[in-house]
Amino acid sequence: MRNKNLWLLGLVFGMILAYAACSSSPEKMLLDKYFHAVAMNDNQTMAAMAVEPLAIEALTYQVISVSPEKVEPAILPELNKKEAEAKKKMEDHVGPVVEAKDALDAAKDELDNARTAGARAALKKKVEQLQAKYDEEYNAHRDLQASYSQAKEAAAKEEEITLFSLGVKNLPTVRDMNGEVHSKNVVISVKTKSGALKKYNVIFKRYVLKDEAGRPYNGQWKIVKFEPVS
Repeated sequence: MRNKNLWLLGLVFGMILAYAACSSSPEKMLLDKYFHAVAMNDNQTMAAMAVEPLAIEALTYQVISVSPEKVEPAILPELNKKEAEAKKKMEDHVGPVVEAKDALDAAKDELDNARTAGARAALKKKVEQLQAKYDEEYNAHRDLQASYSQAKEAAAKEEEITLFSLGVKNLPTVRDMNGEVHSKNVVISVKTKSGALKKYNVIFKRYVLKDEAGRPYNGQWKIVKFEPVS
């Protein structure tokens, strides 16, 4: 009889735990697991849960607010397109820069070889004009390089987060996949070992995508970033 009662008690307790796990929000479960990993100095688990892991010394933490879940179209295909366009603009502008530099160098050579004062004066003016033209093209090319670098960085970062949610290190077709990005912002208050209270805005994302053949790729909720709240 006693064994039967213990069995029933264990069954009830197990059901309570299962219900608590099911009823708990994914962000709360993820944060519980994350802070447990922090307490255990388990960097591997932290790195598997957060794109940018942050070792927060916390005795306890409390969820202050949870934003409504936002669902938006996946932006990686568009970012990939912008990167390709920026790269093409940069590469197409190499020719004008080279032409301007060649014209400037040729004019400088003519100036060096000029025999008369009149010729030197005319060529000096020509060099100044061509120098201004070259500077204009050079600065324009630097702007195009900066735009390409920004577009490349944005696409690479989004690809990193996408792959992280999908749980894979590499997926050749990921930049062509369409679907949805689910996100939440969770504000938490952390009590440190010194007794201080610190607030963080924790960004969560989950990717639900399909490839061109219609095969689903359902990602998991992941922590993207901890942002300190002043």
